Amino acid sequence: MEFRTSSFTRRSFAGLLGLAGLGGAASALGPNTSTKANQEPASPPAHDMEMGAASAATAPSDQPSADEMDRMHEAGMRLFPARTEGLGGQPLAYEMDGDVKVFQLTCKVVKWEFEPGKFMDAWTYNGVVPGPEIRATEGDKVRIYVKNELPQSTGVHWHGLMLPNSMDGVPFMTQPPIKPGGSFTYEFQLREGNAGAHMYHAHHNSAFQVTNGLLGPFIVDPKDRSTRPKHDREYTLVLNDGPIGGFSINGKSFPATHPLTAKKGETILIRYMNEGLMIHPMHLHGMPMTVFAQDGYMLPQPYMCDTLNIAPGQRFEVLVHATEPGTWAFHCHILSHAESEHGMFGMVTALIVEP
Repeated sequence: MEFRTSSFTRRSFAGLLGLAGLGGAASALGPNTSTKANQEPASPPAHDMEMGAASAATAPSDQPSADEMDRMHEAGMRLFPARTEGLGGQPLAYEMDGDVKVFQLTCKVVKWEFEPGKFMDAWTYNGVVPGPEIRATEGDKVRIYVKNELPQSTGVHWHGLMLPNSMDGVPFMTQPPIKPGGSFTYEFQLREGNAGAHMYHAHHNSAFQVTNGLLGPFIVDPKDRSTRPKHDREYTLVLNDGPIGGFSINGKSFPATHPLTAKKGETILIRYMNEGLMIHPMHLHGMPMTVFAQDGYMLPQPYMCDTLNIAPGQRFEVLVHATEPGTWAFHCHILSHAESEHGMFGMVTALIVEP
């Protein structure tokens, strides 16, 4: 089975909090209201580890009281998973032209809700962040029509894929830029030995265009499925840092991130893709991860960890055996990317293991 979205609700999450003995405290809080779009984010404006360490040692005089801080932390937790408009990373449908799989991508700016009530002008593929998941199998021939409705030129780079130089997507190096109102057709065959987790993103003014949303997953399935570990569910986590909420997972910032769910005894596959400008050491509470592939390539020796450092451009594939029931925090362990005195934010989600 393959699950790319979760139907888990705030009510379900609150039920699990109740099992953990937190339900009474949560229900004591009144309803939460959405944050206004023009309000400053809860995260500190300067995400600097050294500054964070210094402020922790000497708390400022205007720091909220313990009760005020607890209320803010609990209010954010009660919102999770918060409902927002838009869902990225979903499978992109294709048509067949003979033996070629044909995909369509349109680059355009849309209003994107990354937290409840908070919107930004996101630069998107097909109106979502991350862009839709392109998925095919080793040996497949693919054709991807890209139409540019942006106010800038662009180009699409197929990160991690082995392909002809003319299809690599770097304007003025391998192709002309795709001008506003223009289009470009990419066509190539997915090579055997190039299976795994890959990405696509802009490669023109990329520090701006990618961090503003022009990014997406490209999954290449192996022709022989037995060459990859078996799993019951799968999730792709596209990490980004920049204008979209500061720090985001799949285009959303906590509490609008989606939890991962599994039943006790299941094995889940998690693909990490770092499309941001910073490293993100992702830490899973409660259970180890078995890392078996990096940048799409199988490791000669898988290894276990609970914190996996993912640099910009890297992709990792890991397995988690869901042995421990409960709601387990799952977040970037550069703590200024995940939590402040106002509560959790940014690059935080949870793995929920149901008994």
